[in-house]
Amino acid sequence: MAVEVSDRPEAKRYEARVDGQLRVAGVAEYIRTTELVAFVHTEVAPEYEGRGVGSALARTALDEARASGLRVLATCLFFAGWIARHPEYQDLLYQSRSKVSD
Repeated sequence: MAVEVSDRPEAKRYEARVDGQLRVAGVAEYIRTTELVAFVHTEVAPEYEGRGVGSALARTALDEARASGLRVLATCLFFAGWIARHPEYQDLLYQSRSKVSD
């Protein structure tokens, strides 16, 4: 099974398609600024769950964030968990530098 992932900036999401099909097998929605990309929601169609579609979305999106010099805020539980299991991407995580406290 071949998974192709493409960025759709007009829709603010990455889309995954399987084996050249037109139907979208999964999406990773994001909010992007000039310094940061926040991954807010990931969804894979039930028939593609457990077949690497989510991993392909995460890997492609994170590789593109790295290439663009963007930090990553993983508010989506899937992305947060995926990054936790793949330490080679943990350097991308956004770290608050604020010294403000209550």
